[in-house]
Amino acid sequence: MLIAQLSDPHIRPAGQLYQNAVDSNAMFAAAVAQLNRLTPRPDLVLLSGDIVDHGDPAEYAMARMLLGQLALPWLAIPGNHDDRAAFRTAFADQAYLPAGDGPLHYVVADRGAVRVIALDVTIPGKHHGRVDAAALTWLETALAAEPDRPTILMLHQPPFATGIPYMDPYWCEGGDGLAALLRRYPAVERVTCGHVHRFMQLRFGGTALCTAPSTVTSIDLQLDPTAKPQSHIEPPAFLLHHWLPGTGLITHLCPIGDFPGPYPFA
Repeated sequence: MLIAQLSDPHIRPAGQLYQNAVDSNAMFAAAVAQLNRLTPRPDLVLLSGDIVDHGDPAEYAMARMLLGQLALPWLAIPGNHDDRAAFRTAFADQAYLPAGDGPLHYVVADRGAVRVIALDVTIPGKHHGRVDAAALTWLETALAAEPDRPTILMLHQPPFATGIPYMDPYWCEGGDGLAALLRRYPAVERVTCGHVHRFMQLRFGGTALCTAPSTVTSIDLQLDPTAKPQSHIEPPAFLLHHWLPGTGLITHLCPIGDFPGPYPFA
């Protein structure tokens, strides 16, 4: 099973730039076009939050237009730049999203060998996230329904300190409780997040955790505790999670764009 992951596109209304500097809509359209060209095509695409930049209806209208070009099924969760109510309205036709006005947790288990569990850790009006007791209870019920099923757990803010001083105040709180729960469910093949606009990986809760890069700008990897917030336009990328029986889940980092080649060697 092939599962692609796009994250943090920060889509803007037509004609408006992300941070008045970058055409995030064009960059997301390029990501969509590259996914459509993949052979074999992914079975599913995950969108791990910050679909739009300000949570405005005009941004979500543009997001739906761009996603309309994606010739693959997709699942989305909100990030801290999304507005939960506007997100729910914009994606009301997505049957996997729960009704009501609470967190948008869901389980999708009918798309292939790998079950996807989405945990909405966003806090309305805040940039950090939290896995609270209610979220842990919901997640344990979801995991226990098929405890041996290969699973990807998707959330937006990562539940660990990255070492980037201007990002870590906006992490996901409650990571210790989440890690303790995951240790009881070794069939969770991967925890995957967005938010930090960089690829990172580490061991977490007895499994592997990775973060997806953004399809727009990259937040600079600065480990000096006095560093100031800074980004660059680095080559954007997406993740491709490839599950193989007997092997498990392999995660690839795939740059987006046209590069020199191909050359007749490997």
